[in-house]
Amino acid sequence: MTKKISTKCIHSGGISDDKFFGNITPIYPSITYDYLKSDAYPRYFNTPNQLSASKKIAELEGAEDAVLFGSGLASVATSMFSLLKSGDHVILQKSLYGGTINLVNTEFKKFNIGYDYVDVSNQDQLKDSLNSNTKIIYIESPSNPLLSITDIKSIALFAKQNNLISIIDNTFASPINQNPISLGIDLVIHSATKYLGGHSDILAGTVCGSNELISIIKKSGLNFGSNISEYISWLLERSIKTLSVRVLQQNKNALKISNFLDSHRKITKVYYPGLMNHPKHDIAKQQMLGGFGGMVSFELNDSIDSDEFVKTLKIIQPTMSLAGVESTITSPAKTSHRKMDPKDRDKIGITKNLLRFSVGIEDADDLINDLSNALEING
Repeated sequence: MTKKISTKCIHSGGISDDKFFGNITPIYPSITYDYLKSDAYPRYFNTPNQLSASKKIAELEGAEDAVLFGSGLASVATSMFSLLKSGDHVILQKSLYGGTINLVNTEFKKFNIGYDYVDVSNQDQLKDSLNSNTKIIYIESPSNPLLSITDIKSIALFAKQNNLISIIDNTFASPINQNPISLGIDLVIHSATKYLGGHSDILAGTVCGSNELISIIKKSGLNFGSNISEYISWLLERSIKTLSVRVLQQNKNALKISNFLDSHRKITKVYYPGLMNHPKHDIAKQQMLGGFGGMVSFELNDSIDSDEFVKTLKIIQPTMSLAGVESTITSPAKTSHRKMDPKDRDKIGITKNLLRFSVGIEDADDLINDLSNALEING
């Protein structure tokens, strides 16, 4: 029987309690197992709760397998270094999470791995960046923090035509809104800290894909030691049970709030793929079948100091992370992208007036009133 995604959130994965017959997955806190009967060991990604959560995530993404890591960036780094060697080359989307950019810019050179940041919507640029040693093409859609949309199916086709491994960071969309494997992508990465965890109390990451690719990543990953504990694995599986309910409400709230911001005189620009005026709205509509997500970025006009604006908010709280049930806001220039050269930040549109708003599950009208009051007080 084919299950809908909201049913998969609750019933996929899981461990049957055959001793006490509880209805939820038990926690197995042991880090030691009888080696005569089992090869389970936390660093091997094969303990009960690790496998249970991995199975649930793989089913949500329509993947053959998944593996859990200690953070989203650990998932990115382990995937890259598992699949690349000295002398290889990577094509990357220009607009990416700052942590990924910093990883590439600081670490790849040490291992003689070449890379190019490209406007992946430009086929000529894509073809020009392709080398005989190119192995991976890496994208985000929607991107962090500018919510740019990439035509996933087009990138997957380009990768297959040129024998590349395609990787996407699907964190901002979540499996509820977008399933890149169904569009031809090879590997899907999530910062499970965000929507999968959803309560701002988990640090984790995951990679989903074919048995073949995940096996390669696991073999290298056990040498890097970035596995997560049984308790975090269990908590992640528990949290995913409400993923669908949370994300659908965040979708609804974000669309309403983005329309409010788009019409406000003190807002110069709103980045949200659900808006009709978003340059890639039509593509987003084709590939984000569940909704347009809970992330909205916007630019204040020059009369407003972004720090003072954030301080004036009462419900929406300033934090570095995102995608919890509570609404939060941050300045990407001062947090996620602070390690970038300021000139490079400005070039890609991450200005001092840009704010990234992670819309929670509160009442949308309360959030709009909070934003409206802060806008009236400032500027």
